[in-house]
Amino acid sequence: MNEQTADAPVVRRVDARHRYEILVDEDRAGLTAYRDRGDQRVFFHTEIDDAYAGRGLAGILVEQALTDVRASGMRIVPVCPYVAKFLTKHREFADITDPATPEIRTWLQSRLGR
Repeated sequence: MNEQTADAPVVRRVDARHRYEILVDEDRAGLTAYRDRGDQRVFFHTEIDDAYAGRGLAGILVEQALTDVRASGMRIVPVCPYVAKFLTKHREFADITDPATPEIRTWLQSRLGR
């Protein structure tokens, strides 16, 4: 995914946990969680640990996650408010973005056991 210098954050996809993580000096600084629905990757939660706040890590994390979705031939569904807001400013992902419909939200709730 992201091979940079030791000081730069690294983003990795962790399929077993349905999320992308951002690492700073090998420590997990945050994540964005998803569930796959066919060819759609439904993002529902993004968080950055307080100790890493204010560094722009959420933007780096989400941009690299969405770039990975594109490379995987999938589509994005932004249920997560942060991902939805990010997409309003980054129109380069508009061609692979589907709306977060009530049907998808219901499907997601059933997958999350809520």
